[in-house]
Amino acid sequence: MPKKKIKHKRKRISHLTVGEFYERHGKFLKLKLQGSAVGFDRKILEPTVNHPGLALAGFLTYFAFKRIQVLGNSEQSYLRKLSEDERVERFKEICERDIPCIVTSRGKELPHGLLEVAHQRGIAVFSTPMVTMKFVNAATLQLENEFAPSTTRHGCMVDFRGVGVLIMGESGAGKSEIAIGLLERGGALVADDMVILRQVGGELEASTKDFSRGFIEMRGVGIINVANVFGLGSIRPCKRLDLVIKLKPHSDLNNVDRLGVNRKTYRILDHEVTLVEIPVAPGRDTTRLVAITCLEHQLRSVGYDMAAEFNQRLLDKMSSESTGMKI
Repeated sequence: MPKKKIKHKRKRISHLTVGEFYERHGKFLKLKLQGSAVGFDRKILEPTVNHPGLALAGFLTYFAFKRIQVLGNSEQSYLRKLSEDERVERFKEICERDIPCIVTSRGKELPHGLLEVAHQRGIAVFSTPMVTMKFVNAATLQLENEFAPSTTRHGCMVDFRGVGVLIMGESGAGKSEIAIGLLERGGALVADDMVILRQVGGELEASTKDFSRGFIEMRGVGIINVANVFGLGSIRPCKRLDLVIKLKPHSDLNNVDRLGVNRKTYRILDHEVTLVEIPVAPGRDTTRLVAITCLEHQLRSVGYDMAAEFNQRLLDKMSSESTGMKI
């Protein structure tokens, strides 16, 4: 009977509330709330920030109101040069749009009159000591990660010598034991059991839930705190996915690639990731095979393909013999 194909859900959020953004990233971005805690239920709809310079100058045609609005040094200097009435009027115009929140950079606070305008319209205002461009870059990275498409896979994710390897297989195939073996060889655990994969910056990034980070389950032993056994260097909060290894039953030995000339790929979130299938059997040092596969993948990434080299030598040998026989 053919196995039922597992469908992996692809998730992508449509928005992030100001409250969620402040709670998750406020400390990292050094955000300080100015005035009252209002507008925390407003929605951030786009994963980037906006400088409302043109909007403050009166040009609102292409105003990116769905983004966090950042008042940098230029915007704040411009507002100071306006008369009080004109300053309030220009500020009202952007606040009447459905903007999520306002952030002032360089530790500067919004003038009291403008802060009142924002609060009257239910808009939260924050300040950060960071310079404008540093805040923009940092906030954009956090937002892109939040809005990134994501999915999950059942397996173990390990960073071994710079190669992010996802080990997959049926329950009881030995995924956790192989992960432990890689940690003994200097690897670092990213995730065990549930691996969260996000498409960030054109790459696949693997991580896990905060509460389970650094823990691994081994049948017959129980839950292991990796940091306690192998040290803090044995944990990675996230890692780029470079390689997928699928553990196969030994009965499938004749159905796997023996030469490695034509590698298979595994599709995740529209990315084709190199796939290697390794048969598992009692007595086989599968951990060593996985370690060698990671090192071989690393060589391929810098342009050296051992399988292709052997194949070319074989072709050259066949060609020379054919020439000698004058065929």
